[in-house]
Amino acid sequence: MQVTPVKTEKITVQNRDLFAILDKYVPSLKEKSVVAISSKIVAISEGRVVRLDEAIKADLVAREADYILPPEHSKYNYTLTIKENILIPAAGIDESNGDGYYILWPRNAQKTANELRAYFRQRFSLHEVGIVITDSKTTPLRLGTTGVALAHSGFRALNDYRSQPDIFGRNMKVTVSNIMEALAAAAVLTMGEGSEQTPLAIIEDIPHIQFRQADPSQDELAEIHIEPEDDLYAPLLAGVPWVRGKKTKD
Repeated sequence: MQVTPVKTEKITVQNRDLFAILDKYVPSLKEKSVVAISSKIVAISEGRVVRLDEAIKADLVAREADYILPPEHSKYNYTLTIKENILIPAAGIDESNGDGYYILWPRNAQKTANELRAYFRQRFSLHEVGIVITDSKTTPLRLGTTGVALAHSGFRALNDYRSQPDIFGRNMKVTVSNIMEALAAAAVLTMGEGSEQTPLAIIEDIPHIQFRQADPSQDELAEIHIEPEDDLYAPLLAGVPWVRGKKTKD
């Protein structure tokens, strides 16, 4: 698999046209490629930004999150949240590389992923092309960040190995490979987390991927998510006092 980061100009709140950025920095694209796009530049293009001096971050987190674990439960006084079925600190709100602004998550990352796939298909006359919109996350019990996918389009997110034999002929019972998350992790590693100015990456020669010429169905999207009470880690997720957030539609 080959992951190529794409260096751009500094993307600021003045850059409100995501497609103009892609026109400028993605001059060509091959069949069976996946374009990884940082959620930050998607959000900036949507105006999903708030000046640091015009808001209290805790209020923004409460507005954006589905569920909140209040900061007094954290040794570091940090707010853990669940947003769009992802366990993420502070509802994904970030001020790094924001030039004096809080950057929120995109308004509807799945809708944007579908639109971007259609754009690349039309622009380059492609049949099979994928999109993954990425961010960074922490992992419990592990130091450091890795990539997470907020949305995907153009390929199957999951490869289901259940009921298939392993190398010794034993049928597997629980293994489902998350292609979407694996691609996000590879892309974020390549794009970097600091001053690299590489909010895009082109992923090629991808093993185990199943491209599709349609947007993900609602059933496919539902299949990706696990309700907290059904999760393997339910004893941990259910053992803390989550508070419902004040999330509203824009």
